[in-house]
Amino acid sequence: MADLTSDAGHAASDHVAARRRSAKTEFTVYFAIIFLAALPLAVLTWTLQAARQRRLDVKGPVARAWSQARIITPMIFSA
Repeated sequence: MADLTSDAGHAASDHVAARRRSAKTEFTVYFAIIFLAALPLAVLTWTLQAARQRRLDVKGPVARAWSQARIITPMIFSA
C-alpha cells in the first residue's frame, strides 16, 4: 500500500506558489496597462504646469504616471 499523504503537502505548496505567481503576473499586467494609460495624461499635465509656472517640477511625467499606477492598481485588486 502506498503512502499518498506524504506528498500532499508538497503538492499543496506547489499549487499555492503557482497561484501566487499567477496573481503577481496579473498585477504586473494591470500595472503596465494603467501606467501606459496614465502616461500621456501625465505628460500633458506636466507640460501645461511647466509652461504655466515657467519652471520644471522635480517630479517628471514618468514618475507621475508611475505614482498613479501604484495608487490605482491595488484598488482594483482590493475590490
